[in-house]
Amino acid sequence: MWDVDADAGGGGDHSCPGGADTPAAPASGAPPPHVSGPSRNAASVARVTLSVPFPTPLEAEIAHGSLAPDAEPHQRVVGKDLTVSGRILAVRWKAEDCRLLRISLINFLDHLSLVVRTLQHFGPPVSR
Repeated sequence: MWDVDADAGGGGDHSCPGGADTPAAPASGAPPPHVSGPSRNAASVARVTLSVPFPTPLEAEIAHGSLAPDAEPHQRVVGKDLTVSGRILAVRWKAEDCRLLRISLINFLDHLSLVVRTLQHFGPPVSR
């Protein structure tokens, strides 16, 4: 089993129900993902950051390309930003509504799981 390290940080009111303690499926051969959040600032905005390591930078880019096109249905209330740095896919959420944040996280993790399983099924990508 993989552990996800949850760090609420920020020291503010952490009134979002549910925790970030759910194990996530790692990319093959990669260390477990890191989650920090939810935390709230003075403007009552919840923030969550998820860092997902992949075995190679190319696999991180493939995952980014597969996951980035999924726009948030509630873009005015939940913002999501995906970036890749080397072999790390970083995802940052900012939301005014904790329930919609939780739904966005769950949907993203479902899609991430599908991408990881697909990469594992077809093996390492071949560089062109």
